[in-house]
Amino acid sequence: MDVEIARSRLTSARVGYLATVTAVARAHVVPCCFALDGDTLYSAVDAKPKSTLDLRRVQNIRSNGAVSLLVDHYDDADWSQLWWVRVDGNGRTADNAVERARAIALQSTKYEQYRALPPPGPVLAVDIDRWRTWP
Repeated sequence: MDVEIARSRLTSARVGYLATVTAVARAHVVPCCFALDGDTLYSAVDAKPKSTLDLRRVQNIRSNGAVSLLVDHYDDADWSQLWWVRVDGNGRTADNAVERARAIALQSTKYEQYRALPPPGPVLAVDIDRWRTWP
């Protein structure tokens, strides 16, 4: 798959599946909202009901930066339309105020809900170093 097609599919996807690694080397996968900016992907901890804003994914990235995000398309009637895009990279928290504000602005452009209620939690940044696609 052409990298521009992969980038377009990733950008237009509404939900991705974020994989991080726990402190005991176990996979941890959660659905998330995200926005792409060049070769950096951002995902903020939003205001949906949670017991804490210091989520497992944030803790995982702070202890092990290995991150993947997967988006896909499934069509039960026409399997020739199936595809997925995965990006791998180094995760970190976007602690710089300027970068955090830009990440929130990008996500607010993509998700109407974030315009009404900006995410109050940490912003995760994934510096992408590998793109994988299928088919």
